[in-house]
Amino acid sequence: MSVLLWALLALPLTAGTLLAVMGRAADRAAPVAAVATALVTLGLAIAVALGRPAAGAPLLDGLPVRLAVDGLSGLMAVTVAAITTAVLVLSVGDIRPGEARARFFGLMLLFSGAMLTTVTAATLPVLLMAWEMMGATSWALIGFWWRDPERGRAANTAFLTTRAADLGLYLAAGAALAAGGAGTLALADLPRATGPWLAVITAGVIAAALGKSAQLPFSFWLSHAMQGPSPVSALLHSATMVVAGAYLLIRLEPLLAASGWGGTAVAWAGAVTAVLLGLVAVGQSDLKQLLAASSCAQIGFMVLAAGVGSATGATIQLMAHAAAKSLAFLVTGCWLAALGARTLPALRGAARRNRTAGVTFTVAALTLAGVPPLSLWAAKDVVLAAVLHENATLYVAALAGAVVSAVYAVKALWFVWQPTDTAEVTLPRVSRPPLVALAVACAGLTVLGFPPGREALGRVLGVPAEPAPVAGGFVLSGALALVTSVVVWVGGPRSPGRRWAADWLGLEAAARLLLVRPVIRLARALAAFDDRVLDRAVEGGARGVLRLARWTDRRAEGRVDGAVEGVAAGARALGRWARMPQTGQLHQYLAQAVVAFTVLAVVLVLMR
Repeated sequence: MSVLLWALLALPLTAGTLLAVMGRAADRAAPVAAVATALVTLGLAIAVALGRPAAGAPLLDGLPVRLAVDGLSGLMAVTVAAITTAVLVLSVGDIRPGEARARFFGLMLLFSGAMLTTVTAATLPVLLMAWEMMGATSWALIGFWWRDPERGRAANTAFLTTRAADLGLYLAAGAALAAGGAGTLALADLPRATGPWLAVITAGVIAAALGKSAQLPFSFWLSHAMQGPSPVSALLHSATMVVAGAYLLIRLEPLLAASGWGGTAVAWAGAVTAVLLGLVAVGQSDLKQLLAASSCAQIGFMVLAAGVGSATGATIQLMAHAAAKSLAFLVTGCWLAALGARTLPALRGAARRNRTAGVTFTVAALTLAGVPPLSLWAAKDVVLAAVLHENATLYVAALAGAVVSAVYAVKALWFVWQPTDTAEVTLPRVSRPPLVALAVACAGLTVLGFPPGREALGRVLGVPAEPAPVAGGFVLSGALALVTSVVVWVGGPRSPGRRWAADWLGLEAAARLLLVRPVIRLARALAAFDDRVLDRAVEGGARGVLRLARWTDRRAEGRVDGAVEGVAAGARALGRWARMPQTGQLHQYLAQAVVAFTVLAVVLVLMR
C-alpha cells in the first residue's frame, strides 16, 4: 500500500512538472493529460483513504521523510482530488486555445500534488516543503496573466502576506528542535513539548494556519487572489490552499489543548472572522470579491470548530464548503467568460440565461446560506453544538456569523435572478457534469450531520464522542437562515456595495501603515547607514592601507633593500676568500695540509 501513497503524490507532481517544462509545445495535449492525471489521482486517493498506508524514506540524519494516511488525511486527500478533477474538467472550456494551457494545467497539477503532500505529511520538514511549494505555485497561478501589472502585484501581495505568516512554521520547527531534538519534529510529538517551547510551537502553528486560511488579521490577501483565473479561485479557495490552515489546526488539536490557551485563541479568531468577513461579503458589489470574503467567513467556522475540539464538525464543514464554494466560483467563471461581467449589477438576470448555471449556483448559494436541508446547515449545527458546550458567548457570535452568511448568499442570488431581456447563454458541454456533480454533493453531504453518518465519520476520524446537536438547534439555525433569506429576498439589497467592504475593513491599509512602511523606512535607514557609515569606514580603511604602503615604499623599502644587498655582498666576499686557496698547484695543497695538521696537533696538545 505504501507504493500507492508514493504514486498519489508522484503522479500529479511529475505530470505537472512535465507540462510546465514543455510549455507551448504541449498546449494541445495538456487538457486531456491533466484531466486523465486528475482522474487517476482521484482513484489513488480513494485507495489510500481505504488502506491508510504509511511510507518513509531517508532525507537528513535523524530527519526522514515520513508520510501517513489516517481518517482525516484520507478524507482530505479524496476531497482535494475530487475538487481538482471537477475544476480541471471545467477548465478545459474556460482556459481556451491560444492561452498557455500547458503552463496552466501543469501548475494546477503541481499545486494539487503539493496539497496532497501537505495533508499526508507526518513530520514538520515534509510539511514545510509542501507548504512552501503550495505557496509558490499559488503565486504563479494567481499571476497567471502576468503581463497585466495589476495581476502581478496582486500575486505578490498574496504571496508575501502568506509568506510572512508562514514564518510561524519555521519558528515552531526551531522550537521543537530546541525542546527535544530532531525526534520531536513528528507532528504527533509536538504536544509533548514542555515549558515555554510548547507556547512558542503553538503560537507559530497558529500564526501560519491563520495566515494560510486568510483569517483575521491576514484576510486581505484573499481579495487580491481573485485576480487569478476563475478555475484557480475555485481550486485554491474552496478545498485546498485556504483550508490548509484549518486542516493543520484540526490535525494539531492536541497541541492546542496541551497549550491551555491555543484552543480558546483559535476559536475566537474563527468566530470573529466569521462575523466580520461575513459583513465584508455583504458589502461587496463584485461577485468574486463576495465569494472571497465568504470563504474567509466560512473557513472561520472550521477554525472555530478546531478551537473547541470538534474535529467531526470541522471536517463536515470543510467538505461541504469545498463543494459549495468550488461550484459557486466555477459558475461565476462561466458567467465571466460568457458575459464579460463580474459585478452584481452587471450580472442581473445571469441565472435566467442558462438553466444549468442558474440552478447550480442557486444550490451553492443556499448551501452557503445554511438553508435546510443542504449540507452546510447540518455542518454548522454540529459545530454550534460543540461551541455551545464550551462557551455560550462564543455560541452567540457563531450564530450571528451563520445569519450573516444567509444575507450575503441571498444578496448574490437576488441580483442574478432579477428579470432580464437579454439572450440565453450557452455553456460548453464539458462544464455541465462537474457543476451537476458538485450540486449533488452540496445536498448529499447533509447525511454526515445526522446519525448514523455523524457517528460513522467520527469513527473514521478516530476522535472521541463530541456533543451531539439537538433537534432544537437544527430548528433554530434553519429557521434563522430561512427567515433571513426571505427578508433579504423580499426587501432586496439597498446598495450593491459599500466602500468599507471594498477595502476589506482597511486591513491592507493597516498592514501597510503598521508593518510595510516601518519596514521600508528601517530598510532605507539601514541602507543609508551602510552607504554613509559602513562604506565610508571600508573606504577609509582602504585609503589608510594605501598610505601605509606608500610610506613603506618611501622609507622602509630602501633600508630593506640595503640590508638584502649587504648580505649578498658579504656572501660574495666570502666566496672570493674561499676561492683563493684553490690554485690547482699540488705543492700548495700539500703545504696547506701540513699547516692544518699542525694546527690540529697544537689544539689537541693544549686541550689535554
